[in-house]
Amino acid sequence: MPLFAILSHYEILSFPHPNEERKEVEKMGWILLLIQLTVTIVTGVFFYTQLRTQQKTQAPRQREDSREMEKLRSMQAVRLTEPLSEHVRPKTFEDIVGQEEGIRSLMAILCGKNPQHVIIYGPPGVGKTCAARLVLEAAKESEGTPFRKNAPFIEVDATCVRFDERSIADPLIGSVHDPIYQGAGQMGLQGVPQPKMGAVSRAHGGVLFLDEIGEMHPIQLNKLLKVLEDRKVHFESAYYNREDRNIPRHIHEIFQKGMPADFRLIGATTKNPEDISPALRSRCMEVFFRPLEKEEVGRIGLEAAGRAGFGMEKETARLLGSFAHCGRDAINMVQMAGGLAQMEMRNDIRKTDMEWVIESGHYSPRPDTAAAAENRIGCVHGLAVQGAHQGMVMEIEAAVERGSGQVYVTGIVEEEDMGTAGHVLRRKSTAHASARNVMTLLKDMGLWKADRDIHINFPGGVPVDGPSAGVAMLAAAVSAIRGVPVDGSAAVTGEVSVQGNVLPVGGVPQKVEAARRAGLQRVFIPRSNYMERFDRAGIEVIPVDTVAQVLEKMLLTAAPEAAGEEVQLPLLPLSAKGVN
Repeated sequence: MPLFAILSHYEILSFPHPNEERKEVEKMGWILLLIQLTVTIVTGVFFYTQLRTQQKTQAPRQREDSREMEKLRSMQAVRLTEPLSEHVRPKTFEDIVGQEEGIRSLMAILCGKNPQHVIIYGPPGVGKTCAARLVLEAAKESEGTPFRKNAPFIEVDATCVRFDERSIADPLIGSVHDPIYQGAGQMGLQGVPQPKMGAVSRAHGGVLFLDEIGEMHPIQLNKLLKVLEDRKVHFESAYYNREDRNIPRHIHEIFQKGMPADFRLIGATTKNPEDISPALRSRCMEVFFRPLEKEEVGRIGLEAAGRAGFGMEKETARLLGSFAHCGRDAINMVQMAGGLAQMEMRNDIRKTDMEWVIESGHYSPRPDTAAAAENRIGCVHGLAVQGAHQGMVMEIEAAVERGSGQVYVTGIVEEEDMGTAGHVLRRKSTAHASARNVMTLLKDMGLWKADRDIHINFPGGVPVDGPSAGVAMLAAAVSAIRGVPVDGSAAVTGEVSVQGNVLPVGGVPQKVEAARRAGLQRVFIPRSNYMERFDRAGIEVIPVDTVAQVLEKMLLTAAPEAAGEEVQLPLLPLSAKGVN
């Protein structure tokens, strides 16, 4: 019923009025009706216009969406063949070559009732990522494990984890989308801050794998350490008010109690432990994956060729192993050689194909790990550690010449600068200190001559630093002075003191393994470094206390023609003063 009719009816029934007043009421009713009609028409026109505008804009949008969807479907229909590197990716522990000890360590750390955070050190392409994935699957099946069957494995490249200093975006830790930012959505229009989950929360209950963790930005690393400590992420926002009832309950819960982030971190890096943050290392166990041997790399290449449908002889695989430094290199070389064979309509990879790949790819030959076994005067097999705790056998040679009674050491790092630009320290190689100790012992043994110089050299420019070459340097010097050969089937490591004692050094297990791989028969180590596991090392490990014990067993009978005039130097017993 029109408004004026209602009013008129009300007035007639309740309050009779004169005709003029009745006309006035009817006039007001018509005015209200006109206003109502005007509002209705304006509103209708407005919504009609909006609808027409929406239809006009929606049609081109729909056409554009159809075109883009067609392009997307067309792109999705095009698929290249799977890269060989993906095709041969390890799917079981047996597929990971040469890392039995590293995998065993990972299993011990993660497959228990109390799994720990861990850092994996090792060169690229040796199976660190695959091992981490497989160990998590094994951990899910272990007794008493806290990992559930659906525990996630979140893989993130630490070099690509970008963050905004204003905390707008942080894909690793998470962030808060405040209402002022574009795209805040319906909640943003209501003034509600919205926490956004990061990788640490997506890994909740599972494993967060951070590749190249040594390259992580220090700010991100500090945030990560806080999350590892609290096992949750705490968010802050100037737009959050705990008294605001418009904010949903789950957002109140996140701001007040934090976003859950209880996971186990597995970090992988190609850097050395000393290059990693001490704060991170103190929270993690450490596992070392070793570089692959030539035979192991050749085996990977042989298996890759078989999976790619090519035949390859073992001789070709050995050639590949002599130039490929890791499994990834081997697979790439096989793929390139296989492409050449396919161009020539062959299904076998020949030695000439691999030689062409080596030449075109400018691959450098790997150093030979085999040690020369012949007995030589003034030449000793020393042991060192390089890279990610990888043992190596190095040659240490000594010669005696006329001079002024000095010891010269070449082939090592002389000095290095440490610290920042504002505070620089210069550290002298401790191998020089070992040379001074050798000089003192030679004097005590009566083998020192004021008119003779001793030249000790580390061939090949080996980066040697530390005192562990002291005993080897002394053995080489005594051999050169006396003109007696050194046992070529033995190696030695240990620090030498001015009193003739053999002191403990680091990296002995890796050094023993390097001596075994080099084909040596025995190795002398400080008694303090001896462990029962060396009885099963596949090489005779001899613990010693003094340099006299080493020289007695390593120096052989002098050949009549050896060392020329150096044989004329006085030959005193090894049990001289200071060497017992």
